[in-house]
Amino acid sequence: MALDLEIKQEIISKFQRDTNDTGSAEVQVAILTEQIKVLTEHLKANHKDHSSRLGLLKMVGKRKRLLKYLRRKNYTKFTQIVADLKIRAK
Repeated sequence: MALDLEIKQEIISKFQRDTNDTGSAEVQVAILTEQIKVLTEHLKANHKDHSSRLGLLKMVGKRKRLLKYLRRKNYTKFTQIVADLKIRAK
């Protein structure tokens, strides 16, 4: 379940640090969050799709690790991104 290119570019432009930034932790968390939302909706309609469920769990784990890293390195940016994306984080 890939994201549309224009949605991905919009997310990157909103969360990037500078004009050439496409891979910072903030951008990765935002893209993963959007992919998680799309996949969650897919799984509501296709509850027997276990391979997609496994992919969803991997994405959630990766986002959790990135948020943990971001919290450790830049707490103000962490709180800002959690508030912007409306996600729960410990």
